[in-house]
Amino acid sequence: MTGLLHETIGSMLERQVAQFGTKEAVVYAKENIRYTFSEFDKEVNRVAKALLDLGVAKGEHVAIWATNVPEWLLLQFATAKIGAVLVTVNTNYQSTELEYVLKQSDATHLFLINGFKGTSYPKAFLDLKKKGDQVSKGKCEFHDLPHLKNAIFIGSDPHPSLMSWDEFIHCGFSITEEDLEKRKSQLDPDDVINMQYTSGTTGFPKGVMLTHYNILNNGYQIGQCMKLTEADRLCIPVPFFHCFGCVLGTLAAFTAGATILPIIEFEPKLVLKTVEQEKCTALHGVPTMFISELNLPEFNSFDLSSLRTGIMAGSPCPIEVMKKVMNIMNMKEITIAYGQTEASPVITQTRTDDPVDSRVNTVGQALPGVSVKIVDPITNVEVDSNQVGELCTKGYHVMKGYYQMPDATKQVIDSDGWLHTGDLAKMNESGYVQITGRLKDMIIRGGENVYPREIEEFLYTHPAVQDVQVIGVPDEKYGEIVVACIQLNDKKSVTPADIVDFCEGKIARYKIPSHVFFVEDYPMTASGKIQKYKLRESVVKWANLHSGVE
Repeated sequence: MTGLLHETIGSMLERQVAQFGTKEAVVYAKENIRYTFSEFDKEVNRVAKALLDLGVAKGEHVAIWATNVPEWLLLQFATAKIGAVLVTVNTNYQSTELEYVLKQSDATHLFLINGFKGTSYPKAFLDLKKKGDQVSKGKCEFHDLPHLKNAIFIGSDPHPSLMSWDEFIHCGFSITEEDLEKRKSQLDPDDVINMQYTSGTTGFPKGVMLTHYNILNNGYQIGQCMKLTEADRLCIPVPFFHCFGCVLGTLAAFTAGATILPIIEFEPKLVLKTVEQEKCTALHGVPTMFISELNLPEFNSFDLSSLRTGIMAGSPCPIEVMKKVMNIMNMKEITIAYGQTEASPVITQTRTDDPVDSRVNTVGQALPGVSVKIVDPITNVEVDSNQVGELCTKGYHVMKGYYQMPDATKQVIDSDGWLHTGDLAKMNESGYVQITGRLKDMIIRGGENVYPREIEEFLYTHPAVQDVQVIGVPDEKYGEIVVACIQLNDKKSVTPADIVDFCEGKIARYKIPSHVFFVEDYPMTASGKIQKYKLRESVVKWANLHSGVE
């Protein structure tokens, strides 16, 4: 199959069940949980029926705030089977960000685990309650979240205020196979099925609306580039809430009939142990994950001879790291993928048989069915080969738009359907692309997109802050780190540590500035605009002279 798939995610799964029913589909090695394709589909149907019993309508938004637990996978496919939109919530979010996503997405149900990295999710959620709001046995009444009906707890230690997962599943017993089939018959591949929040190119996070057709075909094409088959076993330590996990991981594998081996929370030793014990043939990761694995003191004690391929993506891939992964980790056919959430997400990818030079120095060629052009960002005229310009893309993979943000959508998708990525790139005569920089100010820290304005708006709420500019500066470990340059009010006296303390527990850790500098003024243009690129140059110099705040 080389064309595009014209089906829903649910029908794809059922097609694979018919072909690979008794073969392993999902393996959680550490937790000793194993599903064949048939068993997984049966569990998905139970969850789908429970959602129907809760009254979830086609097109309704269901949010999930969880690590890579089995229930995440079940909900990904169950929501797809009933035509609900899965709203994926970043596991690093805190209460302020959770409230924003629930409100902006009009989510009617929230599924959440106990927590992640010291953050209690039930507490963060219940902290959203204001006077008059109520949460009882999962039933929600929030004045500021009028759409939210239920909160369901995923885990073996139920929370007293929330509906337990077992109670939720029990709801589905009254729903028949005919009820489920009736809903499935109403679905269309062009229905929106997934919504992920990204900062895009401007403003606060936006809900990227992706369809069955968008992400199913993107996953399929990604798997084809890796030459995945039913013989492959893919270890997925990257988070499901990102496209990296739920498209480049789950859908790329399942469309090929391959087995997935998710890691609930990334631990380098656990990843290598899983690869060795389960004879994984493929492994995904952002560069920092591969660096952590390679730097493990006991790295050489693991047998990684089963590995063949995988994907390194999420932030620029260091050439030396790529070479080590290919040679020391035995991933001779590893690929690099480039894209953004608005593109489902992959736009270009290297192939397993590309020359080594192309696989370490470029982000590959456009996927089949995907068009790419490089244009002058001022005139929008296509530039010549090997000339730098803005990368634009068009095809089956381009999002439907940002949820309830038509103006923001028009800013990135032009009248001819081209998505303007905001990334600077050049393309050679053979179609291989090199990313050279960004038009936008977005910071990519360890694979996480960070939009400065969001942090700036938050820091403005500190009483000592008069003005603030947030920028990204290069960092060996994370690719980029967040730096805040702050003008203080005359009457206020605070330290960089005070600013960091103010952020703790209110915004995600990866958004908290690694360095805080207090400045008298900013470099300005004649028209009064702040020149962030000059500020960035100054900060790089300052960073060498100041210890900052880590």
